[in-house]
Amino acid sequence: MVSEMKVLFDAISDLVFLLSEETIQAIASRLKEAEKSNVQSALVGAVSSPAARRALTDVLQTWVATDVSPHELALMLLATAHAHHKISGKEQIELVWTGPTTSFVSARRTEQVLLQVINSARETLFITSFVAYDISNVVTSINAAIERGVAVNMLLESSQSHGGSIEIDVIGKMQSLIPKACFYAWRNKDVEFSGGRVHAKVAVADKTSCFITSANLTGYAMERNMEAGVLISGGQIPRLLDDHLRSLIDTKTVSAT
Repeated sequence: MVSEMKVLFDAISDLVFLLSEETIQAIASRLKEAEKSNVQSALVGAVSSPAARRALTDVLQTWVATDVSPHELALMLLATAHAHHKISGKEQIELVWTGPTTSFVSARRTEQVLLQVINSARETLFITSFVAYDISNVVTSINAAIERGVAVNMLLESSQSHGGSIEIDVIGKMQSLIPKACFYAWRNKDVEFSGGRVHAKVAVADKTSCFITSANLTGYAMERNMEAGVLISGGQIPRLLDDHLRSLIDTKTVSAT
């Protein structure tokens, strides 16, 4: 019984990690009104993404092997969601460094942290960079995120032939490597930003974590350059950064390619 409950707790935690607190509350409300025999039908349409549907199925399949009632399951979901919300709301900041190290600072490398942010995404991922090439591990992780239902946006610098500042068509190359991502470019600049470039290098996942770095999306930046950044988990900064990037799209400051 103890092992069955632990498996159930793990499944509930996995589900809560994928969903908003409001969605968990809606699922709990349905559970409280359901009998054990009709829980499956009561939760039809409760979640939309493939990953969330799989996680909900895992919860229900684990739950049927226990003596937990639908009402008790609802309370477990609510308690786990509340704890997750409290923990994720606390801001944590971690230094990220690529290049020569010293005994004074222990820091993780750029690629490790970037892959962590990408792999943590369950609903949304927004990445910006000046250039992008020679990053096979990053490309693989982004495509895997898309396959599990993550909506991926990328803002990159345009080539000279498309009104940008670089010779190579980075956006075209990345579109061929990550065909299901949405790509954006900063083409229509106000006079005050004439000649400006996309120099921001950030990655934001689910509005809950963000990586702000000096590193472009290049093999040298991931492995050889001296690059510095910070990983911010929880708090307001990831949400504000994500909202800002999406507002650039909504206001047509950046446009789809």
